[in-house]
Amino acid sequence: MKIIIAGAGEVGFHLAKQLSNEEHDITVIDIDSVHLNRVDSSIDVLTVNGSSTAFETLKRARVDETELVVSVTSLESVNINTAIIAKKLGAKRTIARVSNGEYVSEESREMFKDLGIDHLIYPEELASLEIVKLIQRAAATDIIEFEDGKLTLIGLRLDTTTPVVNRTLRDVAEEFQSSNFRIVAIHRGVRTLIPTGNDKFIKNDQVFIITTPDGIEDILKISGKDTSKISDIMILGGGKIGRKTAKMLEDSINIKLVESNVEKTLDLADYLQKSLVIQGDGRDIDLLAQEGIVDMDAFISVTSDAETNIISCLMAKHLGVSKSIALVDNVDYIPLTQTIGLDSLINKKLIAANNISRFIRKSNIITAATLQGIDAEVLEYVAKPGSQIVKNPIKKLKFPKDAMIGGYIRNNKGCIARGDSQIEPNDKVVVFAIPTAISKIEKYFK
Repeated sequence: MKIIIAGAGEVGFHLAKQLSNEEHDITVIDIDSVHLNRVDSSIDVLTVNGSSTAFETLKRARVDETELVVSVTSLESVNINTAIIAKKLGAKRTIARVSNGEYVSEESREMFKDLGIDHLIYPEELASLEIVKLIQRAAATDIIEFEDGKLTLIGLRLDTTTPVVNRTLRDVAEEFQSSNFRIVAIHRGVRTLIPTGNDKFIKNDQVFIITTPDGIEDILKISGKDTSKISDIMILGGGKIGRKTAKMLEDSINIKLVESNVEKTLDLADYLQKSLVIQGDGRDIDLLAQEGIVDMDAFISVTSDAETNIISCLMAKHLGVSKSIALVDNVDYIPLTQTIGLDSLINKKLIAANNISRFIRKSNIITAATLQGIDAEVLEYVAKPGSQIVKNPIKKLKFPKDAMIGGYIRNNKGCIARGDSQIEPNDKVVVFAIPTAISKIEKYFK
């Protein structure tokens, strides 16, 4: 597939990186030569220096031969204009990143389709939805759902109270043979491991598990995590993400939202019907103590400053809050946050890139997601009739060692993959893989 990505910032860079090994013809456009130099030095794609709204630039990128144009610059107006112009110049499909929540309503989407924009990406809404999922499964560090939750990938961090610490994978598997889940990866320090039966769980491991809906509660019990639901949350930051998150949660959870800006606080008080909006500096520990942070079940920090979000979440953990979620839009900080005790982090740019990638994947890949701060991908394939994946049981496939089949969806039902499981044509198969394994996996599904 020929694809043009307009914008070589974090979203465009990550998207290009995700797709660089998948035999697509990718061209990245940006007006900033520094951004393009970063792309050139890291990824095997073509680059064009210039404005993506200029006819000449788009023609140099061969827009008339392009199947998909994705505009993800930092400017909403540029993205909208790029998508409209690209469609007029011959691009088959277009996607634009927007920052106005009104544009993603059903009525607005239809209007933008008439203008030539096939899909709109609103990163702040995607980030809010991610936070809501993490709150609903309070023990999880990551959650990725496949086919509306028929299979779910859950990330959990192990501590000294976790029953499986210092035990091998084989021991745990034998004890819980009847449970509907499969451990597919362990992130330890800066490395991601596809585990074998002899690998031992240790403190601070981040473990990734594929499960069906009826296996989720078993996983939380086995991991020693509290399965009680969250009822009281403090949100720091009343921007687009904090505002939308509070609105989605306030009907079922007690919300306290702290915002420093006076005008924004008044607006939030009108917008949020059931949340308590507090005007003040969320970095002030006395203010947070006065507002009862020690009684909170979760603390969510989504200000525009990554350092404030990280420090305030660590402070909340120190004060005994069981769940903390930080917005970290500086990608360079992500590896650090994995090692200093944060429960979960949200990066709206990476979430947006993952969401866009489903429009770009090859025909036999339905879904692909990159875990934040983890050097691994989760892929959902369709098993084609006659492909290698359907010829033998899983244990006889000689599947790459740096990848693992977690489960499959057959006849609208999620199933956990076992050694003697036989993948059948048209099954949807969920695979956890280190990036170096992706090209090896592809041949099994051709």
